[in-house]
Formats: sequence, C-alpha cells, structure tokens
Amino acid sequence: MIERHPSGGYILEELSVGMVAEKQVPVTEERIGLFAEASDDFNPVHMDEAFASKTAYRGRIAHGLLSASFGSAVVGTILPGAGSIYLSQTLAFHKPVRIGDIVTARVTVAAIDPESARVTLRCEGLVGDEPIMDGEAVVRVPRRRKPASRA
Repeated sequence: MIERHPSGGYILEELSVGMVAEKQVPVTEERIGLFAEASDDFNPVHMDEAFASKTAYRGRIAHGLLSASFGSAVVGTILPGAGSIYLSQTLAFHKPVRIGDIVTARVTVAAIDPESARVTLRCEGLVGDEPIMDGEAVVRVPRRRKPASRA
C-alpha cells in the first residue's frame, strides 16, 4: 500500500504495475444530501425512507456514483494523485451501500503506457470484505512535476 507522494502526485516514471492505494469513507446522511444537491439526483430511493422501504432494497441506499466518487478521490489525491486527469471509467455495481457503511475505495495500477502517458487503474469499492462495485479507469499522468512558483 502506498502513501500520498510528498509532491501531491506521482509522475509517470514513478509508477509501477501493482501499486495500490486506498481510502476509507463513511457514508452519512449529510454526504447523501450533499451529493443529491451537487448531482441534482433526488431519487426517493436515496432520500425518502418511507418510499425506499417499499422497494426491493427495503430502505434507503446511497447513490451509486457517490460511492464511485470515493475512487475519484483516491485517483486525484493519492494514486496517481495531483495532475492526473480522468479519460474514461467503467463501473459495475454489485451491492447497495447504506447510511452507516464505510466504503473502502481501492485503486491498483494495472497497466502503464509510457508513449501516451496513460495509466490503466483497477478500481474497487468494498464495504467490509464485500465488493460493492468495480471497474477500470484510464487516466493521463504528468511526465514531470510543475516547477515551484517563485514568490
């Protein structure tokens, strides 16, 4: 498991296949509300317990893309980190996430293309040991660090 790079992000030449980073994020009522506001997705299965209790889920569930966004936090802040740009993402959702769950977002470097400075990442979301989603992301990674600005 790797830690955040002191510069804020890994450059292409510092990455190797198999590097792994993760972040644990609690799913709260407040996060669901803020995500609904940001996405304009007020589906009652996420927002209304009375409605959600009558669905196949038997209660409220978090937005799937809320959980997926935790993987984006790993990509943008840890691995590869600052300067990386999402080019594509695939996702498959396996289980619902509920208020009170702690999602572990795990990102693993699966492939590196030095020619294009593109990196393929395996992305996983887990609650405990149970996979709740997985997929693959392709990101562009800087080849060199931005020089420090002179004050």
